[in-house]
Amino acid sequence: MDFLHYLRARNWPTLLGYVLFIGMMSVGYYYNVTFVQLGLKDLGERILGLERTTVAAQMALLALITCVVALMTGWWMQRRGWGRSLPVKLRLAFGVVVLQTLLTVATPWILNSTLFLLWIVLTSVSLGVGVPAMFSMTVDLIPVRDRGYVAAVITALSYLAAAALANDWTVGTFTRQMLLIMPPGALLVGLLAFKRFDFMDQLAQQHRQPRFAHGRFVRATDEATRPSRRLMAFILFMFAVYFVDSLGFLRLVDTPIFMSGTWQSQALGARMFIGLAHVVAAAIAGILYAALSERSLLMWSLGIFALTHFMTMFQARLLPDNDATLGMPLLYATAVSLYTVLNFAVWADLSTPRTISLNSALGVALSGWTATFISTALAIQWQAGGMPLERHLALVDAAAMIFFVFMLVLSLCPVGGFRPGPLLREVET
Repeated sequence: MDFLHYLRARNWPTLLGYVLFIGMMSVGYYYNVTFVQLGLKDLGERILGLERTTVAAQMALLALITCVVALMTGWWMQRRGWGRSLPVKLRLAFGVVVLQTLLTVATPWILNSTLFLLWIVLTSVSLGVGVPAMFSMTVDLIPVRDRGYVAAVITALSYLAAAALANDWTVGTFTRQMLLIMPPGALLVGLLAFKRFDFMDQLAQQHRQPRFAHGRFVRATDEATRPSRRLMAFILFMFAVYFVDSLGFLRLVDTPIFMSGTWQSQALGARMFIGLAHVVAAAIAGILYAALSERSLLMWSLGIFALTHFMTMFQARLLPDNDATLGMPLLYATAVSLYTVLNFAVWADLSTPRTISLNSALGVALSGWTATFISTALAIQWQAGGMPLERHLALVDAAAMIFFVFMLVLSLCPVGGFRPGPLLREVET
């Protein structure tokens, strides 16, 4: 690990860069998976009394606007060369954090559907700008060799906090939690963005060093700005995983046989057990990311997801009146941690400092945000239409297996010059 090298050398500016990146990404991801995804649903349905179909449509709108803004911001950053400017990215991040803080403060005053829609639009803008601005800091702050490990730490912290703190999944709880973190976070980011510090000048030059510059899966001489086939392959894979995950997740959290003893348990021990499972799985994923071929990682992620959804289906069919054991949520936590580590590490490793802003926007917006909120909206639509739990899970299982079989075909059956082996090529060192 390069981290140990910098620690032995007492290179405190670079070590502070690790801490800054991990802190920003952990808080940002926790905000997205709790306050935005779950809080929005609670606010629209329970507090405002909107129809589930209306909330579903507005969540789809959130996904669309976020995706468009992220792509436009990423493209503009690449065109202006801002992907290689840490101060500019910090200023964009500062604007995002300030806007999100104000939107969080304003949540209790959202009293009708018009204000709710306006809140969604502004939230979408902040998320869309935040994706390329924050993900592109990877090339400035995290060396290539350590990106899998850092992604594991971010994943572990985010999901451990979600399991330990989010026992009451309501927008009020999420609002109080975020207002303890976001104002001091905005102040810190603002100081780093607008006040001159010597150590920040050093961090701003790190993207020029070989240890930071070219991603693990990019040739050292590659300066092409067009998205590569490798990037598009990963976008397709991550879209599949996020889509399947969210399509089943929101229905599961409304189903007592799955939640009474696990994610929404009132027992702190059960929730901590799930959180620690996320931590262990994230650590394993970070190690595997550095050791295995990309094809193996993709197959493991989709394979575990397919197995997880089969377990939920068996529970719903065979033991509908019994509470679920911890076995199924532990497997689910493992699958989620695997793909989350990939999501935090791989976009930078498919990029150079010149292309990181657009590539991260394409990766996170087209796979993560679009898939998550479209599938969430679809899940709400199915539930509002009276679709039985068993049929809902059967469709989720079918989607998981289709994507998994598709991966098997790509990996085992050469087509048009495609050969089995690593999907992406590592940089020779």
